[in-house]
Amino acid sequence: MKKFIELIRVEFQRIFSNNVLLAIFFGAPILYGFLFGYVYQQAKVVDLPIVIVDQDRSPMSDKFIDAFDDNEGLKVEDVRFSSGNIVSEMPSQQYAAVITIPSEFEAELLQKKHPEIHVDLNMANILNANTASKHIQSVLMTLNAGIEIEGLKKQGMHDSQAVNAYESFKINFNKMFNSTGNYVTFMLPGLLSVIMQQIIFLAMALVFARDFEDGYFGTLIGHSKNAFYHIVLKSTPFLLMLPLMWFGVSLFLPYFQVEANIFNWPMIYLVGLLTLASMCIGMLFSIAIPSQLKATELLMVISTPAFVLSGFTWPSIAIPEAITKIADFIPLTHFLSGFRKIAFYNGDLSSIQSEIGMLITITISSLIAMLVLLQIKISRHKKKSKSLEV
Repeated sequence: MKKFIELIRVEFQRIFSNNVLLAIFFGAPILYGFLFGYVYQQAKVVDLPIVIVDQDRSPMSDKFIDAFDDNEGLKVEDVRFSSGNIVSEMPSQQYAAVITIPSEFEAELLQKKHPEIHVDLNMANILNANTASKHIQSVLMTLNAGIEIEGLKKQGMHDSQAVNAYESFKINFNKMFNSTGNYVTFMLPGLLSVIMQQIIFLAMALVFARDFEDGYFGTLIGHSKNAFYHIVLKSTPFLLMLPLMWFGVSLFLPYFQVEANIFNWPMIYLVGLLTLASMCIGMLFSIAIPSQLKATELLMVISTPAFVLSGFTWPSIAIPEAITKIADFIPLTHFLSGFRKIAFYNGDLSSIQSEIGMLITITISSLIAMLVLLQIKISRHKKKSKSLEV
């Protein structure tokens, strides 16, 4: 045990002597945590620039322009009387939409001819386009209702009768789980989880690969030829440091006022499983590929698309089954599924049994592969050492 503790001390020295590993392990979560948090700090998209082409120039069109300008999601960047060549301005101005109020609009409205307002949406950015569309429809539907009700009142109906005649039924929306539509609440937990999986992957990819490259692996074998012993030795420093890293990363959520229930035992259990699964995959690559550069490059191939494939932003049911099968081998996929159930739906361990099962399966499978592969490498190194002695 004394020798094991001494080797742990050496492992810490080797970790803290690697500037690349330190930058990845400690710098990335802090840097990206603040970066992503401040990117989405506004929480929702507002003041999307729009252009209104007012071909009518009437009091009614002025009323429409004022209504668009009063909407917090839209900003009337310009009002014109002819469209000109707005398309040529898109690369520099990037208007979210162009709204055209046709000539004779007010006159046809008064004559019940149902004139048409034309809306051109800029679909280059889907998020901006969908947000602009929602706000534009809200403004137009409100104005449409107001005009209809005013028309009924002019026909002699009482205010309440006019409203009831126009509204045959009412709609009541109750927004649950992130009721404000806060984009920080939606994106930040997923992005922080991606960062943590990636730094675990990259950090663990260096532990054995570095030993193979600088010859320290032979020194370790001199102390023990048991593969499990070496895996525990390499894991222990990270098992001591990663809880602190996870705690530090978790503080970004209250700092950016993310409403998520994360400080509970089910979440700790889930985070622990993600950590173990990621560590095992990282160490497996480190053993299988005795090159720090190649091991990290291949793990980047796995971690880079992990967030997209996880189903956190784009629903899994819309992803081809062959791709979802690939995503099932990435720990982040199951962590994010379980995270949402616990953090937003207040689920318990019973609600994430499938995610727990998959994370345990990934961990055990990777651990067994590690043990077999490392024991083979230890045997080969032993035979090579004996042949050199002869």
